[in-house]
Amino acid sequence: MPIQILSPQLTNQIAAGEVVERPASVVKELVENSLDAGADEIHIEIENGGAGLIRIRDNGFGIAKAELGLALSRHATSKISTLEDLEAILSLGFRGEALASISSVSRLTLTSRPPQQAEAWQVFAQGREMETTIQPAAHPVGTTVNVANLFFNTPARRKFLRTEKTEFNHIDEVIRRIALVKPQTAFILSHNGKVVRHYRKAVDPQQKIKRLAAICGQDFVNHALQIDWRHNDLHLYGWVADSGLLRPQNDLNYSYVNGRMMRDKTINHAVRLAYGEHIPSESYPAFVLFIDLDPSQVDVNVHPAKHEVRFHQNRLVHDFIHQGISHALESATELDFGEHTSNPTANTTRAAAGENIFAAETQNNRNANIEKPQIEKQKSAVAEPTAIYTPREQQKAATPPFERYKTPYTKAHGTAYQALLHNEKPTSETRYHPVVDKPETPHLRLLTLLTTEQLILLQQQQQLYLVSAKALQRTKLRLTLTQNEIQTQPLLIPLVIHLSPEQTRHWQQQKPHFARCGFEITQYGNAEKSRLTLSAVPTLLRRQNLQTCLVSLLNQPLDRFEDFLKTLVDSLDLTPMQSLADAANEFATVEQLATNQTEQIKHLLRPLDLQPYLTEENPSE
Repeated sequence: MPIQILSPQLTNQIAAGEVVERPASVVKELVENSLDAGADEIHIEIENGGAGLIRIRDNGFGIAKAELGLALSRHATSKISTLEDLEAILSLGFRGEALASISSVSRLTLTSRPPQQAEAWQVFAQGREMETTIQPAAHPVGTTVNVANLFFNTPARRKFLRTEKTEFNHIDEVIRRIALVKPQTAFILSHNGKVVRHYRKAVDPQQKIKRLAAICGQDFVNHALQIDWRHNDLHLYGWVADSGLLRPQNDLNYSYVNGRMMRDKTINHAVRLAYGEHIPSESYPAFVLFIDLDPSQVDVNVHPAKHEVRFHQNRLVHDFIHQGISHALESATELDFGEHTSNPTANTTRAAAGENIFAAETQNNRNANIEKPQIEKQKSAVAEPTAIYTPREQQKAATPPFERYKTPYTKAHGTAYQALLHNEKPTSETRYHPVVDKPETPHLRLLTLLTTEQLILLQQQQQLYLVSAKALQRTKLRLTLTQNEIQTQPLLIPLVIHLSPEQTRHWQQQKPHFARCGFEITQYGNAEKSRLTLSAVPTLLRRQNLQTCLVSLLNQPLDRFEDFLKTLVDSLDLTPMQSLADAANEFATVEQLATNQTEQIKHLLRPLDLQPYLTEENPSE
């Protein structure tokens, strides 16, 4: 068969296979169109589970007569017009496929009247030919869409429909999900002429709770913890049920992104991870969560039915949701057991269990480090550490012991050391010849960095020294962590660590040591069951695996600060040095921090004995 362009009728039916899975899909698309049209009252009439008739009537702003025929064309929409619009979508619909796809597998009648028209007009399309007929009609301001005989021309699709009751239950669930996120809109759902659901408009908080109870049940409301969690453009709010309400299936999992209902893997994983040990693996939590963020930071055009999205900062959103729910659950546990802690967000009401921890930080002077970070520059779920290095010229006025980039470096320096390293007999090429074109100086000079071995070669007059790069880095860390003032970095997402009884005892021993090193940690609970919340760390440790470091410390009885500091520094991951400039910066920092520079540097130096290599004899003779 030759390559050919498919007819519009066939492409619409192919698209219908993605958009129109069952009657509930039709209801979802049409109700979302009504909401985009500004309707605050929507009637949904269903017959025979949706296979016989679906009628959606709203009081929105309607469609003008001149646009009725175009409304049933594929890729015709009023929601977007440019690529920039696609990258910042706030409307529920935007592709312009729904009406065309639905009309290709049904007999569709659309009647509409905008406020500026004196009369209403009606367009009719049927099946594959999709020829439209426009005629006048009687209709109030708004739109009514009739979808009759769904899948009448695709019998293979029609036979896959379930029973009338099952299909209506799916429609009922769609309306429940939409009614949760649109409390200001009234929904009336009827089946075979009988009103089944009537969700009245909910404006004030009390009415919204009543609607929540009508949709999710009073039991959910009794166990619900309200969340209001905000940071910059991210806003998480809604309700999560405590561990007293567990479900055998995930039938009470409702999540929304910018008002769009979702079944997103990132959101579900963050929620499940937050509950963690609160519920067994075979049970499911109950929640109604709304996530609002900058529309340019989320791609909604990644799923045919728009059930999933792609977050540009996926890890940031995941950790933000996880921390918000974790905090709500843990705060509620403390309130239930009557624990009295210093947690500023642990109020006396369960409704406030999810109060935003970031709001409390605005009263803390360390908030200046994370105030107004640009979300598009966030690369992880934590704030980037700030630079602490000051140019050496501003650090000390005295002559430094390390003169950087001033020593001529010859190939003999490197080859002589390589011969020593591999126990090779020196040759004429590996003989070391002191630099004589500059006056001798008592200062140490950096010659080179051996990146593979992570060793630094230095010279002082006629003596060569080796310094382990790791030993130099650990010295800098140790000196930094013993300063009187340690620069700290707040965590965007505080780290929570649950302790065993033994770790709790060790924490009591090490608590002053952590504080001395610049950690900001709060303990909750008692000796048998407690946890630590790490909210700020020394800036130079921000990129470390903090949980591993802390657990390693808390697994050991470390009474003395010296032992604590050594264990901490030894547990850190050190970034290999890549250039001589890295080594020079480390030495400059040690120089700045050390009260006794000579002693701090001296214990790092390992002298090289080059006398056997400096013989005048020529082995080749």
